[in-house]
Amino acid sequence: MASGTQNAKDLVSNVADKAKEMGTSAVDRTRDFAGQAVDKARDVAGQVADKAKDAASSAGREADQVTDKVGSGLSSAAESIRQHAPESGMLHRAADKVADTLDSGGRYLKEEGLSGMANDLTDLIKRNPIPAVLVGICLGALIARATRS
Repeated sequence: MASGTQNAKDLVSNVADKAKEMGTSAVDRTRDFAGQAVDKARDVAGQVADKAKDAASSAGREADQVTDKVGSGLSSAAESIRQHAPESGMLHRAADKVADTLDSGGRYLKEEGLSGMANDLTDLIKRNPIPAVLVGICLGALIARATRS
């Protein structure tokens, strides 16, 4: 009987060892799968971030192109005003001032672009916060009134 008990103990021990090996193997495979899933998620997130950067960059370039075109249009309008303005007198001086203003606005748009305008607006608001808030409230009230049925 002692050898039967020993055989049973050996059998139980062998089964326990096999179960332990299978459990360890399953844990290892699960870890590998989880690691691969995390790596894949990182890759996908990186690709999405790259696509978002590309889209933002493209939108920024298009906005800069539009701003440059508007600036060129203002400069062209200034030149047209100068060509068609009277040769002298008060009307000539007024047309010249308007043309100068359009020309400087066109140069500003071409040189600074939207990002420069946004920075300048931010600086203006920081220097004058109370008037900026009041202007915002007035604009909000005007928009609300205009959109009311």
